[in-house]
Amino acid sequence: MTVSLTPGAATLAQLHDIWSHQKPVTLDASSHAGIHAAAAVVAKAAASDTAVYGVNTGFGKLASVTIAAQDVATLQRNLILSHCCGVGDPLDTATTRLMMVLKLLSLGRGASGVVMSTVEMIEAMLARDVTPIIPSQGSVGASGDLAPLAHMAAAMIGEGEAVFDGTRMPAGEALSKAEITPIVLGAKEGLALINGTQFSNACALVGLWGAWQNAATSVLTCALSTDAIMGSTAPLQDAIHTLRGHAGQIAVARAQRALMEGSVIRESHVEGDARVQDPYCIRCQPQVTGAALDVLHFAARTLEIEANAVTDNPLVLVDDDMIVSGGNFHAEPVGFAADQIAVAVSEIGAIAQRRVALMVDPTLSFDLPPFLTPDPGLNSGLMIAEVTTAALMSENKHLANPCTTDSTPTSANQEDHVSMAAHAARRLLRMNANLNVILGVEAMCGVQGIEFRAPLQTSAPLQAAMSTLRAEVPTIKEDRYMALSIEAAAAMVASGKLTGAVDLPPFVKGHAK
Repeated sequence: MTVSLTPGAATLAQLHDIWSHQKPVTLDASSHAGIHAAAAVVAKAAASDTAVYGVNTGFGKLASVTIAAQDVATLQRNLILSHCCGVGDPLDTATTRLMMVLKLLSLGRGASGVVMSTVEMIEAMLARDVTPIIPSQGSVGASGDLAPLAHMAAAMIGEGEAVFDGTRMPAGEALSKAEITPIVLGAKEGLALINGTQFSNACALVGLWGAWQNAATSVLTCALSTDAIMGSTAPLQDAIHTLRGHAGQIAVARAQRALMEGSVIRESHVEGDARVQDPYCIRCQPQVTGAALDVLHFAARTLEIEANAVTDNPLVLVDDDMIVSGGNFHAEPVGFAADQIAVAVSEIGAIAQRRVALMVDPTLSFDLPPFLTPDPGLNSGLMIAEVTTAALMSENKHLANPCTTDSTPTSANQEDHVSMAAHAARRLLRMNANLNVILGVEAMCGVQGIEFRAPLQTSAPLQAAMSTLRAEVPTIKEDRYMALSIEAAAAMVASGKLTGAVDLPPFVKGHAK
């Protein structure tokens, strides 16, 4: 089913649906008049003898070079080909398509000056599953995501590579098989396509959605861990969190309290427990993961604004009948958002890993067997699974260092401050994958620990989650090849299958559908 988007009004929920189901997209017809009007302003400028950047001049440091009218099409084609300098593994198909959708939204605002057929070209490629091969490295996040977007534009003119019908091939061949005619770029069109933050923003959005899924899962896994070690729910009392007032903290405490409601394990040690307080990894989960949720909500707002923004250069101001250079291609907002998401992902994993360590340590786990195996010594149980989580936690801490503070001058010092938003966003995929594993192992430990508390039972919601995990990850009765179990648990975290077994509030789930 094709989704109709209104430029300037697209929501994260719409974009998540498009990304997760790889739906084709068209722009609402209300945007067409603005697109035509901006194209008319560019056509007028191209017919003039006045030098206008991006229309009849060179680019970047070469902006002072005037281009003859008969060479304007060649100028735009050369721009695309010369900027196809991306390297590294190709961006995945779903994120590439999201990048194309974001470019559509930007062009649809009627400030870029492309002709309608160029917009329709992107729509046709989305509808007929022609996906450009976009190397994932090479952008510094200003003057836009030049290299990645150039590879997209190259496919539109029949150059470079694309995937069609599941096969990688020359882009011209892919377009031919899909019965799409390559376009010839007019004045400013090449620049409009490659200036912009759509690569960085697409990657950041995918990172946001993965982080949200992980944050929601960590509320569930912490509830499992708390019952496994026979921890207290007293720190989850609503009054504690409303006294502080942070929305994320309040939501996490309420969600976890609801998950644990009715646990016989909890009721069994409400009185007479010699322990006064649980370690911070249990007691401070609302304060830590709640703060992470607040960060994700803030970053989401930034990325939603950016998704609807015009971020190329120069911009066509139709009402003023002028084309003016600015700096909307600078991806600093996206870079900041990605850095914030990275810190949140790292901290969710850091506190979850300490819960894993808590459960495998018999001196801290309140009488659970060492490494959660029924026959320790002969069996090592979850000993090395915990070590793996420690390795991934450390890796995520390293990756969480900010990228936006690492600007370097490019393009002969014309672009002397850049955002580094592209790899700030790309690294979120790796970080979320690491966190999938940490939380998957925590779920394995929590469920194994609760099983050791039999005949006492946990709450109904947590029993449902346990059954979901156990459908793919059997109880560890004796040592076995563990990698497959960890992989299965991590996949259940990433897909949302584990959280799908329980009811979590919208604020906690965010845009992790």
